[in-house]
Amino acid sequence: MNDIQSVEERPVVLSVNHVAKSFKLPTEQASGLKQAFLNWTKGIKGYTEQRVLKDISFEVHQGDFFGIVGRNGSGKSTLLKIISGIYVPESGTVDVHGKLVPFIELGVGFNPELTGRENVYLNGALLGFSRDEIDAMYDDIVEFAELEQFMDQKLKNYSSGMQVRLAFSVAIKAQGDILVLDEVLAVGDEAFQRKCDNFFASIKRDPTKTVILVTHSMDSVKRYCNKAILIKDGNIIASGDKNAVADQYTLENIRTEQKHSHVKENEFAEGLSERVPIFRFIPVSPTVSECVDSFKFDIEYQYDGDDGYIAIAMNDIKRGGIPYDSGQKSLKVAKGHHTIHMEMPLKLFNNGEFRLVGSFRVPNNENEKRTDMIAYTNDDNSLVFAVRDKSNEREYALLNDSSMFMRECD
Repeated sequence: MNDIQSVEERPVVLSVNHVAKSFKLPTEQASGLKQAFLNWTKGIKGYTEQRVLKDISFEVHQGDFFGIVGRNGSGKSTLLKIISGIYVPESGTVDVHGKLVPFIELGVGFNPELTGRENVYLNGALLGFSRDEIDAMYDDIVEFAELEQFMDQKLKNYSSGMQVRLAFSVAIKAQGDILVLDEVLAVGDEAFQRKCDNFFASIKRDPTKTVILVTHSMDSVKRYCNKAILIKDGNIIASGDKNAVADQYTLENIRTEQKHSHVKENEFAEGLSERVPIFRFIPVSPTVSECVDSFKFDIEYQYDGDDGYIAIAMNDIKRGGIPYDSGQKSLKVAKGHHTIHMEMPLKLFNNGEFRLVGSFRVPNNENEKRTDMIAYTNDDNSLVFAVRDKSNEREYALLNDSSMFMRECD
């Protein structure tokens, strides 16, 4: 508790308050003044408005290694550019206390016709440092990049790997208070990556340095960060504990986005029909649970027939296979619109990601032991959840030691 309090008592170096940002995407371009006037009279704007960030608020304290995660298109890179002062928010405020060094894209601001030395000074100036400040940093930058013999050569003669090392070294060795990084942890060759890894391990221990990291690597989030937020569709949907945020991101990434097409009247979504227009699994428990939890979920369905059954199966997404299959006649259902409450113990399972799927079945007229499938849960209507428990060390196996799956015979 004391460690948590000491972190929270550190000064706030970045405060983001109700930030929103939209972009205007052109849809119809007027070829002249007359067409522009006609479009105006018809109410045609010539663009659509895309809301990238809707209402973003969070604080970063001095010494934090703060992760920002989200799928492509969620708005995280736009947020980073607003924090870095590249974009201006449409509404809301961003308050920065200290020298912020952004590293949004590799090599931005580098000139291939200038030498490596000149590019260091140019890039440093673009970051807001004086010549004297760059003089003080220069030796550290060059030593970290391992380019001492090449600094008086033009950048266009550098290999791509050398350019990456120089650009990255300028960013992380610049003497700033807040370092902003966008997907740049794995740069250069293997030896340089190890060097970067050691740098991040050291900066993580420095209470005066703050790092804001945007990444798709949940291993990096769990390894480096002490806090994180997850952005989806321009909103923060998870924040705080880095492991919880990383696990929630994993679930969001596992869920396959259904490709929505225009559904005509009297048409049904994939897996459904007029006989079964509704069939879906709904989580009741948190979708990231521990082994001691009992995972609860509901099955909602609409069935306009007689003698129906629901079969349930669980897929192991990470390791493959079907650890559970209820069989064809496992759950007798009634006609009409109903919701069934289900519960499943998780104490047997190691950490992993799982998908619950269902099929709606009716008796087979020729074989009383068999049933025929008339509906199934599609990607949107099935249920993805994860087991995350600190006591589980061997995630490669499905069952944990508490299952007593094997024991010595007398």
